Amino acid sequence: MKVVLAGGGTAGHIEPALALADALRRIDPSAHVVCLGTERGLETRLVPMRGYELAEIPAVPLPRKLTPQLLTVPGRLNSAIGAAAGVLDRVGADVLVGFGGYVATPGYLAARRRKVPIVVHEANPLPGLANRLGAYLTTHVYTGHPNAEMRNSRFIGIPLREQISKLDRLSTGDKARAHFGLRPDLPTLLVFGGSQGAQTVNDVLFTSANELHHAGVQVLHVVGPKNADGPQDRTQGDVPYVVVPYVDRMDLAYAAADMALCRSGAMTCAELTAVGLPAAYVPLPIGNGEQRLNAEPVVQAGGGLLIDQAALSPQWIRDTLLPVLTDTDRVVAMSEAASRMGRSHADEELAQEVLAVAGGSRNRGQAPIDGQVDYESSRYSDDGEDRQ
Repeated sequence: MKVVLAGGGTAGHIEPALALADALRRIDPSAHVVCLGTERGLETRLVPMRGYELAEIPAVPLPRKLTPQLLTVPGRLNSAIGAAAGVLDRVGADVLVGFGGYVATPGYLAARRRKVPIVVHEANPLPGLANRLGAYLTTHVYTGHPNAEMRNSRFIGIPLREQISKLDRLSTGDKARAHFGLRPDLPTLLVFGGSQGAQTVNDVLFTSANELHHAGVQVLHVVGPKNADGPQDRTQGDVPYVVVPYVDRMDLAYAAADMALCRSGAMTCAELTAVGLPAAYVPLPIGNGEQRLNAEPVVQAGGGLLIDQAALSPQWIRDTLLPVLTDTDRVVAMSEAASRMGRSHADEELAQEVLAVAGGSRNRGQAPIDGQVDYESSRYSDDGEDRQ
């Protein structure tokens, strides 16, 4: 089985694609997986590190406004489509799976040109332009958010690494706390932003250090690689406050914590609910409000708190967060509620769907040129640095 994945640019596109790739190989060890990417995205590091082939094509960012740059798009897009089609031909692809981002649009159009079946996965509640296009070219469309509205779509969750989706926080907790130099007997708050940290969150937490200490709450604080040169120990008395620039074992960070304070990107919400870790979500206050939409279903189900960045303050930490975190019964109830929202098997479920599409005829799931979907051929009809 030969599968081409198109999901380069950001971790939010790449990580679900790689989680799917891992699941495909577990189900069919002979599966050949190739990832489309560009020479400048995170995929140049992440894809080879996970043991998969990266095939680079030109990046074609689509301008959001009418600018002279828009005139250059058709020529550059046609070049990228040709490069993607060349990859499909070389691989002998049975299916192309797109996750959005710069490489998805040329990937979808190349697959359509070569009559290769298309599968679309959209992680966010508000679909991007590339995946909205992809949804018109196939009837195999899956979403990671229960409230996402896309043509022909079905909610399936976001594929996650087994390291996260199979994590048993209870059995790993003591080992995880020891790994970070934390005590086994104190309530533990995990603080993190995106991959580069969240400056506002960092500043509020550092200002709240005394309140956390007096409440007997220890902290594992991931500040971002540009905000610290190395680990720092801000422990007061016998209550640890451990600061690290970056964590490459987020499974252990989740296992060490009783609650998180974090942004609410799609991957963050998916991972926290999969492991049953309640959180106080601080949506990034830019863009189209997508991060708030990510967190709202979890909060409404009782699995977390939601606080606007403008309202995040040491007083809110003292008066709202600490009473929750130090109430064991409430933390347990929130953990159970978060877990009920989790979709820990999305990787395997999507892999089964992809293999079914790939195993059918090469035209299965393709929509006719006029955009009218042939339902008979379908099984279903239905982040950069954060300085905020």
